[in-house]
Amino acid sequence: MHGGFHPKSSTLRLYAKQKEGVRGLVSVSTTVLDEVTNIRKYIRKMAPTDRVLSEYLRQQKPKKPELDGDMNMEDPNDSFPEEIAAVKEDLENNDTAAAAAKIQEYLDKQNNVPLNIAITGESGAGKSTFINAFRGLSNDDEGAAPTGVTETTVVVKEYSHPNYPNVTLWDLPGVGTPNFPSDTYLKLVGFEKFDFFIIISDTRFRENDIKLAKEIQRMKKKFYFVRSKIDNDINAEKRKRDFNPEMALVKMREDCIGGLQGQSIESPQVFLVSSFELHLYDFSLLHQTLERELPAHKRDALLFAMPNINLEIINKKKEAFQSKIKYWATLSAAVAGAPVPGVSICMDLSMMVNVVIDYVVGFGLNKPSLQKLSASSGVPYTELLDVLKSPLAAVKITKELLLKLLSQMASTAALMALEEGSRWIPLIGIPLAMGLSFTTTYRALNYFLTELADDAQRVFKRALGLNTSV
Repeated sequence: MHGGFHPKSSTLRLYAKQKEGVRGLVSVSTTVLDEVTNIRKYIRKMAPTDRVLSEYLRQQKPKKPELDGDMNMEDPNDSFPEEIAAVKEDLENNDTAAAAAKIQEYLDKQNNVPLNIAITGESGAGKSTFINAFRGLSNDDEGAAPTGVTETTVVVKEYSHPNYPNVTLWDLPGVGTPNFPSDTYLKLVGFEKFDFFIIISDTRFRENDIKLAKEIQRMKKKFYFVRSKIDNDINAEKRKRDFNPEMALVKMREDCIGGLQGQSIESPQVFLVSSFELHLYDFSLLHQTLERELPAHKRDALLFAMPNINLEIINKKKEAFQSKIKYWATLSAAVAGAPVPGVSICMDLSMMVNVVIDYVVGFGLNKPSLQKLSASSGVPYTELLDVLKSPLAAVKITKELLLKLLSQMASTAALMALEEGSRWIPLIGIPLAMGLSFTTTYRALNYFLTELADDAQRVFKRALGLNTSV
């Protein structure tokens, strides 16, 4: 790195000498990664005579989740999507402010991808209850779609997800009602804005449902049949002497599919659902189907809006959150390029607060979500709290809390101290600080995410009465 700045340049541009086998400007991101490698070599060399560095190395031993899924030190820009490919060019030109702005714009865009889901069916089919369950609400919660034995939907009504306002479920009036005749139904409800339709019935699918499905198909939109109130049917079947739950479900599904095929619906997709017990029956299969058939850029919007109905969804949410950590870490590195002491740590803490809040809400570990889970599962709230291990669950996330936790992670605390101290090193200080900031942010977010995901699994198991000791 010594002599890396062009001697005649008035800006901080890195220059690689011809005698070193290269020529011209070099990538700042590559330089940062080189410096990270050099720092590690230096720490290992000096640790025997330095107490702080020795303690840092000791903490690197994988005895806690802090090192689970440890970061790949390859250039993170290599995997950036096309939308922010210009970030690499900005970093190469040392325009860290522009790089940070592009990364933030990309992340904001990903968090605000719109998803519009149309829910339709005849009166009393359970549309509103399904909408409430999908949004994690009970029928009597504030903001819930009104339910009743008579038709409660007389106009198109939108219901945004309480935690993800970019996801909207639309409660459509029943097909064939006086104000919404079947032949003009799709035009009247504004079908263009919907990503897909869910047609709900609590018995067999009727003539108007079939007409609607054919018209949706003609408009080249996706639609799915949901046979609702399956819990009522299963309870009725239990009265039979030869009751077999698996066979009862198979028969109900086959009856629905056969009826739809008899009305010229080819390969109908039918899902048996209880809105009061989403973890049972076909709701998981419905999610898998929607995820598979949605455009790639809308899948995370669906995933995060989904209730935590099984361990697979919790794991998928963890993977989705984890895929973004490299972007947050690169954003942190770009901010660290500002030659002002203290700014990087302050900005990192503000950013981490927002990211960790997303983790907590996404896993349903905030206080309101846990209270709703307690009410719906019948497991006392205090018992759900008992299985929590992360200090970030069911509390208010603040910069002070995160700083306290970071200071308790010896390796991360050492990296933070090195980052600020490195700024005073001539020529190499800023690139060094950028590399350290990337590493610190990546490690910290990975650690927080792992602990919260583990808590989400324990809470899910406890709510279902499963063993949480494994």
